[in-house]
Amino acid sequence: MSKPVVGVIGNSGVVNDRHNVQLVGQRNMRAVAEVAGALPLMFAGTPGITDIDALLGAVDGILLTGARANVHPTCFGVEPDPRHEPYDQERDAMALGLIQACVERGVPLFGICRGLQEMNVAFGGTLHPEIRDIPGRMNHRMPRLENGEIHPDPTVVFADRHEVALTPRGKFASLIGCDRIRVNSLHGQAIEEPGKRVVVEGIAEDGTIEAISIADAPGFALGVQWHAEYDPQTNPINRTLFKAFGEALKARKG
Repeated sequence: MSKPVVGVIGNSGVVNDRHNVQLVGQRNMRAVAEVAGALPLMFAGTPGITDIDALLGAVDGILLTGARANVHPTCFGVEPDPRHEPYDQERDAMALGLIQACVERGVPLFGICRGLQEMNVAFGGTLHPEIRDIPGRMNHRMPRLENGEIHPDPTVVFADRHEVALTPRGKFASLIGCDRIRVNSLHGQAIEEPGKRVVVEGIAEDGTIEAISIADAPGFALGVQWHAEYDPQTNPINRTLFKAFGEALKARKG
């Protein structure tokens, strides 16, 4: 039996200041291949290139990855601010329609960081562009050196930094087998108001929403704010999530 195929969304980028490209981080691909047991297939996060119906006819599931670009504020009724750039409006347009199609058709969907944020917006929720600016919230952005540069050691950048309390008997708690976990943190934007079908499954110690599911979804439809793709080969929490995604892919393919 052939492996299930996972469509991994691309991000708009520019190489050598001149070449427009689509990019996917290799850790996402490895997590799909090595832990979910599927074949990762990058698709363009651009509506003019990627047709949703054709895409969903060719894959068994979708992975919405993290990205540097914030979801554009106009997607949830807020005016944009240059301080919160960059944006990737083509990915916004691609992802929001794709999320709804996946949920409607029962196609397994796993959102990571920006992917969780897109899932929330797709169902009418809002985002805050800089969660650390809200009184009482911690700085969820990646660690930096004293000179402001990003810390050069990925083990420091992706280290577990805070706890997440999972909803007792919720989807995540049932999968993982406990109600409290520790996760990494590399984001500025986060959920402000959950969407209509968005079920909050995990909350950080400062109140930031860290895990969600979609109510009444006929298939796997989970999102996490942390970067679960970093170490699912060794991290038992992230491994469990990608394994569960893999099982949903196999069931869909079968």
